[in-house]
Amino acid sequence: MKRTLIAALAATTALGLAACSEKAQDQSAAAANTMAADTAATTSNAVDDVDAATDRALNSAENSLDRTGAALRNAGDRTGDALSNTGDRAADATGNAMVRAGEKLRDN
Repeated sequence: MKRTLIAALAATTALGLAACSEKAQDQSAAAANTMAADTAATTSNAVDDVDAATDRALNSAENSLDRTGAALRNAGDRTGDALSNTGDRAADATGNAMVRAGEKLRDN
């Protein structure tokens, strides 16, 4: 009888430990799943933040390049206009000098 009682207590204890271990395993698995989900969410947020910062930086660079291009076009236009005006004034001055020279020749 003693042996039967000891065997029954040992079996009950083993079943209790097995059940406890399964519950502990389930809790550990749930905690691990929660940590994995938190890590995934944090990583996703970090990626989104980096993407947004990259987009802002690239848009800013694009705008700067656009403004630089416009400034260069304007400077080129002004330079071309100045050269054209200078050429026109030089041609006018040359023409006027030729007219005066022709008048002097005629008058002499």
